[in-house]
Amino acid sequence: MILSFEDVYFDYNGHSILSGASFVMNSGEFLYLIGPSGSGKTTVLKLIYMDLRPKKGAVAIGEFNSLFMKERYIPMLRRKLGIIFQDFRLLNDRTIEENLAFVLHSVNSPKREVKRKIFNALSLVGLSHRRNSYPSELSGGEQQRVVIARAIINDPILILADEPTGNLDPDTSKQIMEILRDINARGTAVLVATHNYEIVKKYPARVLKLQNEKFNPVQVSEL
Repeated sequence: MILSFEDVYFDYNGHSILSGASFVMNSGEFLYLIGPSGSGKTTVLKLIYMDLRPKKGAVAIGEFNSLFMKERYIPMLRRKLGIIFQDFRLLNDRTIEENLAFVLHSVNSPKREVKRKIFNALSLVGLSHRRNSYPSELSGGEQQRVVIARAIINDPILILADEPTGNLDPDTSKQIMEILRDINARGTAVLVATHNYEIVKKYPARVLKLQNEKFNPVQVSEL
């Protein structure tokens, strides 16, 4: 087991998002979290990387548990996660290589490791030839691939992808999903939050639907 929600309750501005919600994700698993926009998928991801805490219940990621987690340990948790945000959050005044180096320097990676890790991450997403480019010089799909490279560069135990194909055309969405499936095939667990049921059908895996404040198992054939 790499992730669990155990009887979790959470509300935001008086609106209940989760009410006694539970699920377990296994190491190396690929899992979809689906639901319409506004259903709380991003909130669930924030509970996982502990930007938010449950009102009741527990969220556990590896050896970290929200019940016992002190603020000073949250950076340690996040170093074990690769987070793919909807809005990219790239540093626009730095090259792609410098964006990735920034992440590695922030966790005190040895200098001899930095170049190798950057090359490996960019190669996996097919962008090693754009390492000296700036984010503004890349297409939306290329920027998303950089965000994936940034997410995997520290060898995380779990990738969290928030609507990774949200603003992309179908061909680019296909490229992004194939990269995520390739990362998963190498042994890294991947959780994709999406309202795009077409990608779920095209790349089937276990599906949980956030509905009625619970995580409900859904068969791909039912979508």
